[in-house]
Amino acid sequence: MDKQKSIATLQAYATGLAAQSLQHKVQGKIFADQGFGKLGSKYAEHAAEEMAWVDKFIERILDLGATPQVETAPSMPVTTDPVEYIKADLEVSRREVPILMQVTRSLEDDFKTYDILRDYALDEEEDMLWSETQLDLIEKIGLQNWLVKQM
Repeated sequence: MDKQKSIATLQAYATGLAAQSLQHKVQGKIFADQGFGKLGSKYAEHAAEEMAWVDKFIERILDLGATPQVETAPSMPVTTDPVEYIKADLEVSRREVPILMQVTRSLEDDFKTYDILRDYALDEEEDMLWSETQLDLIEKIGLQNWLVKQM
């Protein structure tokens, strides 16, 4: 087991996911403020889920004998358009989930880290499917009908 590789991977995902969590929290508040309470709640819950993953990553870094680093993540765009946000979020997922799965497989010799990242990858895949479903719904029932469902 390459502890340094596991630590570096967990640290990178903790940093990126903390930034994503904050972005989802902000987006949730924006959507709720626009009157889309269900969508706002969805992204608030998503933000909380992501921070729970960050906690797991940090705990594993500590288990491996390292000190988690608090790093500044790059700023992320904020939008007031729910559909554009879902599309952008989906694009990130489509790009990152395959990479996450590949990185996870590369840590098979660190069973605990592998299990944590595998579970995280499955959660991210589920989030990607949710975004795809929402965009399919918009196509099928129309934007206005979908927005009403988000109130």
